[in-house]
Amino acid sequence: MKWIAGMVLALGLALGTARAESITVASTTSTEQSGLFGHLLPAFTKATGIEVKVVAVGTGQALDMGRRGDADVVFVHDQAAEEKFLAEGFATRRLPVMYNDFVLVGPTGDPVGVRGQDIVAALRKVAAANAPFVSRGDKSGTDAAERRYWAQAGTTSKGSGYQECGCGMGPALNIAASLGAYVLADRGTWLSFKNRAGLAVLVEGDRRLFNQYGVMMVNPAKYPQVKVAPAQKFIAWLVSPQGQSTIAAYKVGGEQLFFPNAGS
Repeated sequence: MKWIAGMVLALGLALGTARAESITVASTTSTEQSGLFGHLLPAFTKATGIEVKVVAVGTGQALDMGRRGDADVVFVHDQAAEEKFLAEGFATRRLPVMYNDFVLVGPTGDPVGVRGQDIVAALRKVAAANAPFVSRGDKSGTDAAERRYWAQAGTTSKGSGYQECGCGMGPALNIAASLGAYVLADRGTWLSFKNRAGLAVLVEGDRRLFNQYGVMMVNPAKYPQVKVAPAQKFIAWLVSPQGQSTIAAYKVGGEQLFFPNAGS
């Protein structure tokens, strides 16, 4: 009986250790809905034995999770908001990981005539025509970028066709497909999106559409519960040659969705 009790105790300790080797990552819907995490995280776990639980929300919500100490790592894409998070002391270091770009998606026939490379001019046309436009309106990195572009467009109104869904990128694209509407999307989610239903990329190539992703560990000085060692291993792996090559290897239909740039 003593032997059995000892085995049960040892097993309990082993399971406790295994549970300790896990982290919570607050990240964006684009990294999950694009399929990147499904490709990336098994490779990380295989290399390190560390399990990763992802909470995929808008970037603003992910950063708020970090501010509450509800995550060990934030992996997001709104550099201005990330730098504010850093300045507030919720992290001590931010590292670039990868990039892709935003695209303006809309009806294949492009009834408003936005097709081209100028995102600001395109939004002015959408507003002037009162064309249907689906905005995420969810404090995400994509939402923040879209708001910047509207501000640069300098329109007094976004048009009567403008609506906010308060939803992730996939649902926003589904709504746009059902309405024949315009929508700003990250290219990664667009490339993995199946229900295109008459939608096409209409505006791309504008340097303002650059979309950088960064990673930060939540400051353990503020939140002692942060799992420092496995969080550091996750970040180090992301920016390592192995992590960067794993990101680069993820493709949908032969197209690369994210481009590693940890060394930039």
